[in-house]
Amino acid sequence: MTSLPRNLYRAAAIRELDRIAINEFGLPGRELMERAGRAAFVELQARWPQAQRITILCGPGNNGGDGFVIARLAATAGMVVEVFLALDVKCLEGDSAQAYADMCEAGLSGLAMKSLAELGLVKADVIVDALFGTGLDRDVEGDLAAKIDMVNASRLPVLAIDIPSGLHADSGRVLGHAVQAAATVSFIGLKQGLFTGQGPACCGDLVFDDLQLPGNVYAGVPVAAQRINYADLIADDNPLLPRSRCAHKGEFGHVLVVGGDQGMAGAVRMAAEAAARVGAGLVSVATRTEHASQICAARPELMVHGISPPGALSSLLARATVIAIGPGLGQMDWGRDCLGQVLDVLANTAKPLVIDADGLNLLARESWRYDHWVLTPHPGEAARLLGVTTAAVQADRFAAAQAIQQHYGGVCVLKGAGTVVQGADDCWVCNDGNPGMAGGGMGDVLTGVIAGLLAQGLVINAAATAAVCVHGHAADIVACDGERGMLAMDLMPILRRLVNPVSVTPGTEGDALACGS
Repeated sequence: MTSLPRNLYRAAAIRELDRIAINEFGLPGRELMERAGRAAFVELQARWPQAQRITILCGPGNNGGDGFVIARLAATAGMVVEVFLALDVKCLEGDSAQAYADMCEAGLSGLAMKSLAELGLVKADVIVDALFGTGLDRDVEGDLAAKIDMVNASRLPVLAIDIPSGLHADSGRVLGHAVQAAATVSFIGLKQGLFTGQGPACCGDLVFDDLQLPGNVYAGVPVAAQRINYADLIADDNPLLPRSRCAHKGEFGHVLVVGGDQGMAGAVRMAAEAAARVGAGLVSVATRTEHASQICAARPELMVHGISPPGALSSLLARATVIAIGPGLGQMDWGRDCLGQVLDVLANTAKPLVIDADGLNLLARESWRYDHWVLTPHPGEAARLLGVTTAAVQADRFAAAQAIQQHYGGVCVLKGAGTVVQGADDCWVCNDGNPGMAGGGMGDVLTGVIAGLLAQGLVINAAATAAVCVHGHAADIVACDGERGMLAMDLMPILRRLVNPVSVTPGTEGDALACGS
């Protein structure tokens, strides 16, 4: 096994990689199948060393062939193995047919899936899912859907081969029914759908094996997206470098956060504090007059201005180097007037801007395009920006993020499980973060982190990707004490630590990323 690569592919590109390896580099398909099955079996033994009874569900094509290899290896190792077929054995072709024949020579044969309820699950220690591969693009129905539901209801650990059956490789959506795996072994190239939408929930732990393909196989095959996380961020082109010893606050920008209509002071305060915690030189807040004193008392480092009417924004906008608008903004007259003034500023400047929350809901009524902003919608806000349903957004998060970016410009950060960051030419998917972030205020904090990094000179692509990684990893550290009950403000002290990674004592980098550090 190798560490997870950065490059993510669509299913068509994976098929092309497979074709190139076989036709242009002379690697027999049967050999690749043998390598895949062996890699999966090694993972099964390492993960469940006490397992003695294995149930393997095999479908058509190479995915089923991998399952036949695993069955043969498990039987040879002395395990009790039952193999169930989702098709008539006479329908097997090519490498899969040969793998089935080799399995039979080892003393095994396939059973019809109809007997699965009586024979397979109740006796198994581990289930191997080799039903469907990356080529599946229609809903799973009928008897196979019932069998997948049976697998999930069994609560037995499942090892998925290449991709959990029923998960769409390109979008990460469930095609009606999908296996919920404890672990997935993916081969040749990582599929982008494993990392967003319902992909992470279906995959469990993800491991990767490139099947020893030569590096040149990958040359010229298009990469769909890049996987990003905090550990890789600081290991490679770390944008969070130490500051000069003679630095002063004027070098690190002035963030203005606009928001906090009546009753929503907390949102704008969290965004502003997050900007300060990640290193913005100055942070101002423009909010309702009645909120100014309480925000200032809670966080005196912020410069808080009550604006009523919003016409008082003009001088604040002129002084700011970065603007963030939306947290607690509301959609009433006050919020609309604030956004209108901010958008008017964009006509004559190239200042970076972050728009979140109700700022996005109001923007959905406009026809603006701007190349220097970061839009940070959750799926519901993305749906309003595109004029579609939330379900349509979640059905293909990559397509939704791309559509927003193409229509509105700048960078789109589509929040959710596997946050998608779409720039003008590139796409990234973050695999930091956890379900504990599903609570009020998390998006406000992310807005502040993006604005704070923009203020320090990062370009919008770099600021958006770094902020998503820092924000998600901070939540992962907090989640070491439990996901349920996590508050957005719990991230604040962690954010400060994560934007100073090089202050870690040499040799203790791993400790700095561990829980509770």
